[in-house]
Amino acid sequence: MKDTSKHQGLRNQLASILQAKGITDEKVLNAIRNIPRHLFIDSSFESHAYQDKAFPIAAEQTISQPYTVAFQSQTLNINKGDKVLEIGTGSGYQTAVLLELKAEVYTIERQQELFKKTSLFLPKLGYKPKKFIFGDGYKGLPEKASFDKIIVTAGAPYVPKPLLAQLKVEGMLLIPVGDKTQIMNLFIRKSAKEFEKQELGDFAFVPMLEEKN
Repeated sequence: MKDTSKHQGLRNQLASILQAKGITDEKVLNAIRNIPRHLFIDSSFESHAYQDKAFPIAAEQTISQPYTVAFQSQTLNINKGDKVLEIGTGSGYQTAVLLELKAEVYTIERQQELFKKTSLFLPKLGYKPKKFIFGDGYKGLPEKASFDKIIVTAGAPYVPKPLLAQLKVEGMLLIPVGDKTQIMNLFIRKSAKEFEKQELGDFAFVPMLEEKN
Protein backbone atom coordinates (compact mmCIF):
# COMPACT_ATOMS: atom_id res chain seq x y z
CA MET A 1 0.00 0.00 0.00
CA LYS A 2 2.18 2.80 -1.31
CA ASP A 3 1.25 6.46 -1.16
CA THR A 4 3.82 8.65 -2.90
CA SER A 5 4.46 12.34 -3.46
CA LYS A 6 3.11 11.81 -6.99
CA HIS A 7 -0.18 10.59 -5.52
CA GLN A 8 -0.23 13.64 -3.23
CA GLY A 9 0.25 15.91 -6.24
CA LEU A 10 -2.65 14.22 -8.04
CA ARG A 11 -4.85 14.69 -4.98
CA ASN A 12 -4.00 18.39 -4.91
CA GLN A 13 -5.02 18.60 -8.57
CA LEU A 14 -8.28 16.77 -7.83
CA ALA A 15 -9.05 19.22 -5.01
CA SER A 16 -8.51 22.11 -7.46
CA ILE A 17 -10.92 20.48 -9.94
CA LEU A 18 -13.55 20.16 -7.20
CA GLN A 19 -13.04 23.78 -6.19
CA ALA A 20 -13.71 24.81 -9.78
CA LYS A 21 -16.96 22.80 -9.65
CA GLY A 22 -18.17 24.67 -6.56
CA ILE A 23 -16.75 22.82 -3.56
CA THR A 24 -15.75 25.62 -1.20
CA ASP A 25 -15.57 23.88 2.20
CA GLU A 26 -11.85 23.84 3.00
CA LYS A 27 -12.28 20.97 5.47
CA VAL A 28 -13.80 18.82 2.72
CA LEU A 29 -11.08 19.81 0.24
CA ASN A 30 -8.41 18.93 2.81
CA ALA A 31 -10.02 15.53 3.31
CA ILE A 32 -9.81 14.95 -0.47
CA ARG A 33 -6.17 16.01 -0.36
CA ASN A 34 -5.41 13.65 2.53
CA ILE A 35 -7.13 10.39 1.54
CA PRO A 36 -5.25 7.98 -0.77
CA ARG A 37 -8.16 7.20 -3.10
CA HIS A 38 -5.98 4.94 -5.27
CA LEU A 39 -5.88 2.44 -2.39
CA PHE A 40 -9.69 2.19 -2.35
CA ILE A 41 -10.00 0.91 -5.93
CA ASP A 42 -8.76 -2.03 -7.99
CA SER A 43 -5.11 -1.62 -8.90
CA SER A 44 -6.00 -1.81 -12.61
CA PHE A 45 -7.75 1.56 -12.21
CA GLU A 46 -4.96 3.14 -10.16
CA SER A 47 -3.80 5.47 -12.93
CA HIS A 48 -7.34 6.93 -13.06
CA ALA A 49 -7.84 7.17 -9.28
CA TYR A 50 -7.64 10.96 -9.13
CA GLN A 51 -9.93 11.69 -12.04
CA ASP A 52 -13.34 13.02 -11.06
CA LYS A 53 -15.07 9.77 -11.98
CA ALA A 54 -16.81 6.82 -10.37
CA PHE A 55 -15.23 3.36 -10.78
CA PRO A 56 -16.39 -0.24 -10.29
CA ILE A 57 -15.49 -2.01 -7.05
CA ALA A 58 -16.53 -5.44 -5.71
CA ALA A 59 -20.09 -6.82 -5.66
CA GLU A 60 -21.27 -4.79 -8.69
CA GLN A 61 -20.91 -1.55 -6.73
CA THR A 62 -18.94 1.62 -7.45
CA ILE A 63 -16.71 4.06 -5.62
CA SER A 64 -18.53 7.37 -5.97
CA GLN A 65 -17.29 10.24 -8.10
CA PRO A 66 -15.14 12.53 -5.90
CA TYR A 67 -17.39 15.50 -6.70
CA THR A 68 -20.41 13.56 -5.39
CA VAL A 69 -18.57 12.62 -2.18
CA ALA A 70 -17.42 16.22 -1.69
CA PHE A 71 -20.88 17.63 -2.53
CA GLN A 72 -22.65 15.36 -0.03
CA SER A 73 -20.05 16.09 2.66
CA GLN A 74 -20.20 19.84 2.08
CA THR A 75 -24.02 19.89 2.01
CA LEU A 76 -24.24 18.14 5.37
CA ASN A 77 -21.83 20.67 6.92
CA ILE A 78 -20.15 18.03 9.07
CA ASN A 79 -18.85 19.41 12.36
CA LYS A 80 -16.36 17.81 14.73
CA GLY A 81 -18.17 15.30 16.94
CA ASP A 82 -21.31 15.07 14.77
CA LYS A 83 -22.98 11.70 15.14
CA VAL A 84 -23.35 10.51 11.54
CA LEU A 85 -25.10 7.45 10.12
CA GLU A 86 -23.84 6.38 6.69
CA ILE A 87 -26.04 4.09 4.61
CA GLY A 88 -23.85 2.23 2.10
CA THR A 89 -20.24 1.88 3.25
CA GLY A 90 -19.12 0.62 -0.17
CA SER A 91 -15.37 1.06 -0.65
CA GLY A 92 -15.17 3.16 2.52
CA TYR A 93 -14.01 6.30 0.70
CA GLN A 94 -16.95 8.43 1.84
CA THR A 95 -16.55 6.93 5.32
CA ALA A 96 -12.93 8.08 5.33
CA VAL A 97 -13.98 11.61 4.34
CA LEU A 98 -16.48 11.72 7.22
CA LEU A 99 -13.78 10.53 9.62
CA GLU A 100 -11.33 13.13 8.28
CA LEU A 101 -14.02 15.69 9.16
CA LYS A 102 -13.89 14.34 12.76
CA ALA A 103 -17.41 12.91 12.74
CA GLU A 104 -18.49 9.98 14.92
CA VAL A 105 -19.44 7.54 12.16
CA TYR A 106 -21.80 4.58 12.19
CA THR A 107 -21.83 2.89 8.79
CA ILE A 108 -24.08 0.17 7.32
CA GLU A 109 -23.30 -2.07 4.31
CA ARG A 110 -25.67 -4.73 2.99
CA GLN A 111 -23.26 -6.49 0.58
CA GLN A 112 -21.44 -9.11 2.64
CA GLU A 113 -18.40 -9.21 0.34
CA LEU A 114 -17.92 -5.44 0.63
CA PHE A 115 -18.67 -5.39 4.34
CA LYS A 116 -15.93 -7.93 5.04
CA LYS A 117 -13.40 -6.27 2.74
CA THR A 118 -13.96 -2.67 3.86
CA SER A 119 -14.28 -3.41 7.58
CA LEU A 120 -10.77 -4.93 7.42
CA PHE A 121 -9.29 -2.37 5.02
CA LEU A 122 -10.29 0.97 6.60
CA PRO A 123 -8.60 0.38 9.99
CA LYS A 124 -5.35 -0.45 8.14
CA LEU A 125 -5.36 3.15 6.90
CA GLY A 126 -6.13 4.43 10.38
CA TYR A 127 -9.86 5.06 9.76
CA LYS A 128 -12.00 3.63 12.54
CA PRO A 129 -15.77 4.17 12.48
CA LYS A 130 -17.62 4.01 15.79
CA LYS A 131 -19.46 0.97 14.44
CA PHE A 132 -19.46 -1.13 11.25
CA ILE A 133 -22.81 -2.84 10.61
CA PHE A 134 -23.74 -5.54 8.13
CA GLY A 135 -27.43 -4.95 7.58
CA ASP A 136 -30.37 -3.29 5.86
CA GLY A 137 -29.90 0.46 5.43
CA TYR A 138 -33.64 0.99 5.00
CA LYS A 139 -34.04 0.24 8.72
CA GLY A 140 -31.27 2.60 9.81
CA LEU A 141 -29.78 1.98 13.24
CA PRO A 142 -32.54 2.63 15.80
CA GLU A 143 -30.48 1.34 18.74
CA LYS A 144 -27.94 4.15 18.20
CA ALA A 145 -30.39 6.94 17.26
CA SER A 146 -30.72 9.82 17.20
CA PHE A 147 -28.25 11.19 14.63
CA ASP A 148 -27.07 14.69 13.73
CA LYS A 149 -26.64 13.70 10.08
CA ILE A 150 -27.64 10.73 7.92
CA ILE A 151 -26.01 10.25 4.52
CA VAL A 152 -27.25 7.74 1.94
CA THR A 153 -24.77 6.77 -0.78
CA ALA A 154 -27.06 4.69 -3.01
CA GLY A 155 -30.14 5.54 -5.07
CA ALA A 156 -33.31 4.92 -3.07
CA PRO A 157 -36.70 4.39 -4.73
CA TYR A 158 -38.33 6.25 -1.82
CA VAL A 159 -37.35 7.92 1.44
CA PRO A 160 -37.32 5.32 4.25
CA LYS A 161 -39.38 6.57 7.20
CA PRO A 162 -37.06 4.98 9.80
CA LEU A 163 -34.24 7.25 8.61
CA LEU A 164 -36.34 10.38 9.10
CA ALA A 165 -37.43 9.07 12.51
CA GLN A 166 -33.81 8.60 13.59
CA LEU A 167 -32.82 12.25 13.03
CA LYS A 168 -32.37 14.72 15.87
CA VAL A 169 -34.36 17.94 15.66
CA GLU A 170 -32.33 20.20 13.31
CA GLY A 171 -30.67 17.00 12.03
CA MET A 172 -30.19 16.46 8.29
CA LEU A 173 -30.85 13.50 5.99
CA LEU A 174 -29.22 13.61 2.54
CA ILE A 175 -30.55 10.94 0.18
CA PRO A 176 -30.61 10.46 -3.62
CA VAL A 177 -34.13 9.42 -4.62
CA GLY A 178 -35.16 7.96 -7.96
CA ASP A 179 -34.69 5.09 -10.39
CA LYS A 180 -32.01 5.35 -13.11
CA THR A 181 -30.99 8.85 -12.11
CA GLN A 182 -31.79 10.38 -8.75
CA ILE A 183 -32.62 13.77 -7.32
CA MET A 184 -30.55 14.62 -4.25
CA ASN A 185 -33.02 15.29 -1.43
CA LEU A 186 -32.09 17.10 1.76
CA PHE A 187 -34.45 16.82 4.74
CA ILE A 188 -33.98 18.99 7.82
CA ARG A 189 -35.97 17.97 10.88
CA LYS A 190 -37.73 21.00 12.34
CA SER A 191 -39.77 19.27 15.04
CA ALA A 192 -41.05 15.83 16.00
CA LYS A 193 -43.32 15.75 12.93
CA GLU A 194 -42.12 18.57 10.68
CA PHE A 195 -39.41 18.31 8.01
CA GLU A 196 -38.12 20.87 5.56
CA LYS A 197 -37.26 19.39 2.14
CA GLN A 198 -34.87 20.72 -0.50
CA GLU A 199 -34.06 19.24 -3.92
CA LEU A 200 -30.42 19.71 -4.91
CA GLY A 201 -30.09 18.46 -8.48
CA ASP A 202 -29.62 15.22 -10.43
CA PHE A 203 -27.10 12.50 -9.58
CA ALA A 204 -26.46 8.87 -10.55
CA PHE A 205 -25.93 6.17 -7.91
CA VAL A 206 -26.12 2.38 -7.81
CA PRO A 207 -29.48 1.24 -6.41
CA MET A 208 -30.13 0.84 -2.71
CA LEU A 209 -31.34 -2.74 -2.23
CA GLU A 210 -33.38 -4.22 0.60
CA GLU A 211 -32.50 -7.46 2.41
CA LYS A 212 -29.97 -8.41 -0.27
CA ASN A 213 -28.25 -11.10 1.77
